[in-house]
Amino acid sequence: MCYDDNARPPLPPGEKGAARGEDVVLTAADGNRFATYVGHPEHPTAAQIIIYPDVRGLHQFYKDLAVRFAEVGIMAVAVDYFGRTAGLTARDDSFDFWPHVAQIKLDTFAQDVHAAQEYLQKQNQVGKATFTVGFCMGGSLSFYMGMDKSFGFAGIIGFYAGMSRAFDGNRTILDRAEDVVYPALGLFGGADQSIPASNVEEFDKRLDKAGVEHTIAIYPNAPHSFFDRRATEYAGESADAWRKVLGFIAAHTPKNA
Repeated sequence: MCYDDNARPPLPPGEKGAARGEDVVLTAADGNRFATYVGHPEHPTAAQIIIYPDVRGLHQFYKDLAVRFAEVGIMAVAVDYFGRTAGLTARDDSFDFWPHVAQIKLDTFAQDVHAAQEYLQKQNQVGKATFTVGFCMGGSLSFYMGMDKSFGFAGIIGFYAGMSRAFDGNRTILDRAEDVVYPALGLFGGADQSIPASNVEEFDKRLDKAGVEHTIAIYPNAPHSFFDRRATEYAGESADAWRKVLGFIAAHTPKNA
């Protein structure tokens, strides 16, 4: 798994404003009720973001991350994956997530993402440019959802997106890289033993072939899950990752959004 209960996201660079977070239960088109955590900025910008957690679902790291985005003016909603199979129960270290991961389906998860996007658009009258960011399994899902034109995303971001997992009979994101339709940013650790550098390089080449605008950043000495406030030896990499994420969002947010 990516992050335990003690992990916390690094602080974003620059000035930070007031923000608040709250638990919100959303309902998808098929009636699924699922947990989210929303970061509300005091002064929202024209960008908003949907956060896809790692395999453990919506735990504290991602709640904190939603507030970190809100502190820089980006309204954020972090979503849980397991409403259909585990209900609205807690996602702390005691949660047995693997049986539920095996039941994730891309089509029903897409319904949850649509519900999250609709919530953002109703709550944030300023922001209309929607981005996604995911971690580990969530990074893969960020790219999978980036193959669906119906969302109209401004851009998609994935941290250490796994290249080997295939959901409900679909091909992996490496196999389907040429189906990505939105500007993309991928961030990887060069010392990540679970994601071979050769796969990342091949993913980059296939995005090139697709003709989709993208940036792939590899931090040579960083491991999986390096983006963690506790990992002080990778503070420089985390700071650069924040700069790349916020720069990508700024570059792809229309000025009149």
